[in-house]
Amino acid sequence: MIIRIDEYSDVPIYMQIRNQIVMGISSGELGPGEQLPTVRALALEIGINTMTVSKTYQLLKQEGYIMTDRKNGARVRENIAQSGVMSVENKNELRRIVSEARLSGVPKNELKKLIDEFY
Repeated sequence: MIIRIDEYSDVPIYMQIRNQIVMGISSGELGPGEQLPTVRALALEIGINTMTVSKTYQLLKQEGYIMTDRKNGARVRENIAQSGVMSVENKNELRRIVSEARLSGVPKNELKKLIDEFY
């Protein structure tokens, strides 16, 4: 999986990395048990500070997407807990996206098609 950073984005780098890893897990590009690059290797590859990658991995671990240990590094969790509930933050983000789509004149059925495509 290739991680791309947008240096001009308002989204912090650690969240850009986090979001791309979550999308990779969701799409199946990163499979259960798959080894992630070491903190040092990913930082070097992207050209960022190791503490940024460490922060990303800590967040992903806290959210239940990966597991880490000293011997095996970071791996995608075999079983990711499914609560069936969206977080308040995600609901707010979705509301923002829908609002922007509505203001841009995107028809509701087109938005639903995109949701079906991405889901």
